[in-house]
Parts: sequence; structure tokens; C-alpha cells
Amino acid sequence: MDIKEIQNLIKFVAKSGASEVKLEMDDIKITIRTGSESDTTIVHQVPAAHQMPQIAQQAAVPVNTEAVAPVAAAPADEDSKYITIKSPIIGTFYRKPSPDKPLFVEVGQTIAEGDVLCIIEAMKLFNEIESEISGKVVKILVDDSSPVEFDQPLFLVDPS
Repeated sequence: MDIKEIQNLIKFVAKSGASEVKLEMDDIKITIRTGSESDTTIVHQVPAAHQMPQIAQQAAVPVNTEAVAPVAAAPADEDSKYITIKSPIIGTFYRKPSPDKPLFVEVGQTIAEGDVLCIIEAMKLFNEIESEISGKVVKILVDDSSPVEFDQPLFLVDPS
């Protein structure tokens, strides 16, 4: 893990609002604490005999922040007729209410105003995201169980 990846991780944690993240990989151990008077990053080299890959506090904190960057929009002329439904909060995006239940919506499905499209978990609260428009789901822009940012595009809907 190079210094650039560590800096990207620090920026990601600061944006996420987490107060502390611990990351242990092969020969490196990182603790990032935010919210205090000064942000603190502690990096330790661990001898190779103590290799225990583990992530604590924040499950699946990506080292490469490009993996959670908003999906780039397709060419403007192609998507201009579609309405984008965006995330109203920061959290984890889920396409179904629980692992054993069916998906809320699928590509090609017709939705009505008030239909639940997904759930976004934020601080252990599961928030149902309802459609504010009627139409046909053209594209789902986020993978299930992925972190999402405020105002990140989630769905493309054809209102016609």
C-alpha cells in the first residue's frame, strides 16, 4: 500500500462521516480517527509472521476510492429523455428488503409514484426510497450492497 492509496483512504473516511476505521492487511495496520480537534492517522508495519487480513468498525472499506465513485453518465443525448432518481442520503444501497426477498425493481419494470425502489441504510436505519415519478426503469446505476453518496444517481427512468 503506497502513500497515495493511504491519502485516498483518509479522504474517503473523512467524507463518509465515520469516526474511526481500522484496517489490517498483510504487513500494514492503519487506524484513522476523525471528528477530533485534529484528524489522526496511525500506520504500523506488522512483521510478516502476524498476517491477519481484517477490517474492523467499517465493513468493506475500499482502499481504492475509485470503486465507489459515482457512475459516469452515458452520452447526454442518449440519457436526456430519462429522469435520474438520485440518492437523498449517504449510506449503503440495497435492492431488496432482505437477502431472502425479491428485488424491489428490475430493469424494464414499470413503476408508479410512491413505489419503493430500494433501501438505503444509514447509521443502522433502513430508509425506503420511494419513486417520485411514474415510468419504466431503464437502468440501475448502483450495485447491490454498495456505498452511495448524497445526490448520487441510482436509477434512470423513462417517464413516457
